[in-house]
Amino acid sequence: MDAGKKTIGDIFNRTRILEIPFFQRSYVWDEKQWERMLEDMENVCFANRPYFLGSVILKQQDTSTNYKVGDIRTVIDGQQRLTTLNILFKVFCLKTSQNHLFDTFKTYYGDISLKHNHNDIESFEKILNLNELEELKNDNNDRIISAYNFFRNNLNIEKINFDRILSNVLFVGIDLNKDEDEQQIFDTINSLGVTLSTAELLKNYFFNRDIESYNKFWKDIFEKDEEIKNYWDRKIFAGRLERTFIDLFFFSFLQIKIQEKELKVTTEDKIEFSKVEQLFESYKKFIKNYLNNDKNSILTEIKDYAFIFKENFDYDIIQKELTSNSGIDRINAIIFGLDNSTLIPYVLYILKNVEDENSRNELFEFIETFIMRRMVIRANTKNYNQLFTDRLINNKILSKEDFVKLLEGQEGKVNFLPSNMDLKNGFDNEILINKQSAGILYFIESKLRNSKHSTELKGISQYSLEHLMPKKWENNWRTFSNQEETIKRNRKLLTLGNLAIITQPLNASIRDADWKTKKEGKGSKKEGLNKYASSLEILNQFLNLDEWNEERIEERAEFLFEKAKEIWKI
Repeated sequence: MDAGKKTIGDIFNRTRILEIPFFQRSYVWDEKQWERMLEDMENVCFANRPYFLGSVILKQQDTSTNYKVGDIRTVIDGQQRLTTLNILFKVFCLKTSQNHLFDTFKTYYGDISLKHNHNDIESFEKILNLNELEELKNDNNDRIISAYNFFRNNLNIEKINFDRILSNVLFVGIDLNKDEDEQQIFDTINSLGVTLSTAELLKNYFFNRDIESYNKFWKDIFEKDEEIKNYWDRKIFAGRLERTFIDLFFFSFLQIKIQEKELKVTTEDKIEFSKVEQLFESYKKFIKNYLNNDKNSILTEIKDYAFIFKENFDYDIIQKELTSNSGIDRINAIIFGLDNSTLIPYVLYILKNVEDENSRNELFEFIETFIMRRMVIRANTKNYNQLFTDRLINNKILSKEDFVKLLEGQEGKVNFLPSNMDLKNGFDNEILINKQSAGILYFIESKLRNSKHSTELKGISQYSLEHLMPKKWENNWRTFSNQEETIKRNRKLLTLGNLAIITQPLNASIRDADWKTKKEGKGSKKEGLNKYASSLEILNQFLNLDEWNEERIEERAEFLFEKAKEIWKI
């Protein structure tokens, strides 16, 4: 890495070509940035002193046979500024009838020094090849054309001095060699506000400037229209990291591929390839070491898996009523509503390889049973990554029977399937985080519903958790003289038997009120549990009780256990 102060002449060295990655996002600057750039250039010319215009990061590329020049560099950071400078200078040269001055931005071989991406290359080169100033039509709101028209209408040649700009405008220039870690580079840029995903890196890696392959294996799948783009660009938190759907897909696909026994991926590489922070580097290493550097060999497979992913993984399920039928909808609610993104690679593997819908749903039903039973008992999830990728995919587990056999045959029983006794103890005694508690209650409720139910069950994200006996019960509930009884109550009220899901949080004055007030609410609005929870099968019969105490909590825990035992059968 070489870093230092660079002039425009240093950046646009006439012996080199700068390439904006061909499949990188489009030019996005608008009038606000153009006004600022023009104002900055006018101030530079007036003051005639150095002015820093930010950073430009370039990465050395292998010499391409497409160009006569031997120095080719990828523009990693600086696309917007370098593009705008080119357009501004071109307009100035045309306005002053000095088009020859623009040769500064060409190589000695006559080519334009800045090669643009596939979205903008046509309009960019059209402008740079103009021989006279003219107004360009812009029916499609092309930002490149808009920038040209802006400078054509607003640039005052009396305020611009070409030589002063060339000598005074400076950049913090960083030159990287071709072997330096692009993932780390892009992560550093991301921290400065430039967002470039793993998918964008992969797009350039796979296709370079091959439009035909890009259209066949990428555009129609990931960028066909705004609806499709929005799907893949959706961001969710997976663990501690915010990730896009397209990055989740590429991570999941790689986890499936590295389990193929014929590829003989080493254990050390599997561990390395499972790190989401270096996904792009993992793809490069995997393709180099295990696919003989044949990038194209997996493009068809990526396309097939991507279609399946988009057809099945639905984040919006958390806003919709959940069906009682076992299948992908309930799995989506577990993944996105209860933060179990670890399941995605295995679920994608099942969707690709199990054609029979009944067999597939039977397996999904068992996955729900496994996850939810373990959630009730607060079982450790730290080995889920290994289970749902290395073990299940590697062993080609594609049926409920094989999943059960694998669990029964494991050593150490880390990922055990909880028994009914374990499940009962979970309902009676375990204290869970709010999202898990609400999720368990919601999943039970969704199974107890039928098509004749008068009230719609909302999506899982639209319910909040409520303690039937409030945490601050001492204010309005019977107190104890015995400290042990107080401690027992404080623990018991945190367990599942005392918890309810409601469509709207209760007012604070009702939340901590006595049992009767909490059920009925206050005043004319009556905004208590009867209003927000009486339609729920897991609660309505208990709202008829005149008293709520530890004994009633235990009764409801028993009720919930019996329902869960039947729903999540073993």
